[in-house]
Formats: sequence, structure tokens, C-alpha cells
Amino acid sequence: MSVPAGKDRMAYTRKEPLGVVGIIWGWNGPMGQLPGKLAPALAAGNTVVLKPAETASLSTLRLAELLADTDLPAGVVNVVTGLGSEAGQALVTHPGVAKIAFTGSTATGKLVQRQATDTLKRVTLELGGKSPSVVFADADLDVAARGVAAGFLGNAGQACVAGSRVLVEESIREEFVEKLLKTMEMFTPGDPLTQGTLVGPLSTKAQFDRVSSYLDIAREEGANVVTGGGRFGDHGYFFAPTLLDDVRSDMRVVREEIFGPVGVITTFTDVDDAIAQANDTDYGLAASVWTTSLTTAHRMAAAIEAGTVWINTWAEMSTGNLPFGGYKQSGLGREGGLEGLDTYTQVKNVRIAL
Repeated sequence: MSVPAGKDRMAYTRKEPLGVVGIIWGWNGPMGQLPGKLAPALAAGNTVVLKPAETASLSTLRLAELLADTDLPAGVVNVVTGLGSEAGQALVTHPGVAKIAFTGSTATGKLVQRQATDTLKRVTLELGGKSPSVVFADADLDVAARGVAAGFLGNAGQACVAGSRVLVEESIREEFVEKLLKTMEMFTPGDPLTQGTLVGPLSTKAQFDRVSSYLDIAREEGANVVTGGGRFGDHGYFFAPTLLDDVRSDMRVVREEIFGPVGVITTFTDVDDAIAQANDTDYGLAASVWTTSLTTAHRMAAAIEAGTVWINTWAEMSTGNLPFGGYKQSGLGREGGLEGLDTYTQVKNVRIAL
């Protein structure tokens, strides 16, 4: 880009590749998450080293085989498998790696950032969430119930954008909960390879035990299990779609990311109260607002501290033309859009005396 620099000067900027980019991403949607990192890194002229999650590596290895059959030069895309504490750490701390693009838990993201400081490499982090779904009294409640249920039950709740905090205007609480519970009956856990299944199993025994432990915590803290609350069926790691009420803002099930099919429901009185509750979290990845009022929709979209706000819909993820990322402890930087592409470049300014 050329910029004005005086009659005897020429000035312009160059965007250049960073060099080697390390990409580390999650097990909960490996082929959904990877393109948002890999494509812009390559488009910007970088080479990449991919480190998939140790529990979900096969799809990445297959992708590498497919790429090897293209005209992509050898060595441009590389794969290293292994544990995060070994292979991942080696990639993050290597002085030859110019940038790390990471998707995962907030705790691990903080570790990645700390380890990257010794070499001052660039870091973008897409981390956890505890996203609100805010339902106003003027919303189409049938549509909202379907969207809210999908928001915290989709992928068995194993999603960073899961709308696990359900905020409902006080005047419609009873009506909406009834509709939500009826909708949740559609989300019967089953074989994910069977047509019509909306909720599959949790990914591993460790994940099943983690979600189960949060239900124990919820009961200890005084929450009421409206539906679900434990294993579904007598085999596998299926967890029943769960809704909790009688919760307080200081409860762990309200504040911490569970990563399972568990929603908590609270009420609000007006727009200001809805904004305050929506923002009462350490996270800020996504939110949804359900209302027929454009005024309310725009006010909420401006006030909610989150990188993505959906109005009367949920989890419509961009194919790359819109930026995605979080506020607060949900991450640093953006993926997608021009903002995402720029994170894989180095900017140089050039001035020439004529």
C-alpha cells in the first residue's frame, strides 16, 4: 500500500510471510477448526507444522496424505503427532517457529502464551467460553427454544461456543422452560452415525468423568437438576441432556466451562439486567440474543462483551469471510476475514528518497 510521503519521497508497506507457523487445535472438531488456521497461513506464504490433538489425529494424517498428492511443494505442510506436553511444547518453544495458532482450553492457552514469551513469537489463542443465550419475552419462543437447546446440546456440548448459560426474561420463565424441556426431548443421545441422531457420546472416559463431576458439584452447591444429570443408557460415554436451575452466579457450574450437554437457567428483569448477567463471566467468546425488537437486538449486540453475537440464531460459523475470536479469557486475536489473514503476516514499511 502506498502512502503520502512528500514530493521527494515514496513510501509504501509490504505484507510478508512470518516463516514457520505452528498450528495446534482441538479434538472436538478437528476438520472444522483446522482450515481456519491452515488456509490463511498458506495464503500468506508461510510453511506450517500441524500438531493435532493426541486423541484426534487420524483425520489430520489423512489430510496430509491428500495434500501430498497435490502440487503443494514438499515441506510446506508438516505434521507432528504426540502429547501436548511433549510435541506441543517443543513446537511452542522452538526458536525457528515464528507464530503459534492455538485452539483449546483457557488454561492450556495461558501456558502456551507463557512458553512463547522466551522467543517472543506471535500467538493467537481461541480458547474457552461460557456463552449466554438471552431470551426476551417478545421472542418467538418456539424458535428460541430450538435454538437454545441446540446451543448447549450440539456436539454433546463439546463446543467452545456452547450457549450453556440460558438467561430468560422473568415474565416468560415458566412458559419458556416448558418449551425448552419439550425441545430437549428431541436430543436423545445415540449413535452419531445413525441418521437423525442429534447428540452423540462424550469423547473419552476422562471427559465423561469430568462432566459427571460437575453434576456432583452442582448438587453440592444446591442447584436443582430439572432433567438429565447423569449417564444415558447402560454403555458408552453417553450423557443425558441436562438442565439446571436454582443456580447462583457464584456457582462453579455457572462460571466454569463444563464441555458437556449441560445448561443452567436464570432469569433477568430488563435489558440492563440482561446485559449485566451476560457479561458476568471471565469469558467472552459468543452469545445469542432472541428478540423481535431490532432496538433490543442492536443494544444487546453492542453491549455484550463477546467476539460473536448471534441474533435469533446460534452457531452460524463463518466460512472464513468474518472474523472469529474472543474477549477476555476466551482468547487473543482473530481467525477469519482480513483480520485473520493479517495475523499470519509481517508488515514492513519502505521509504525511498527520490
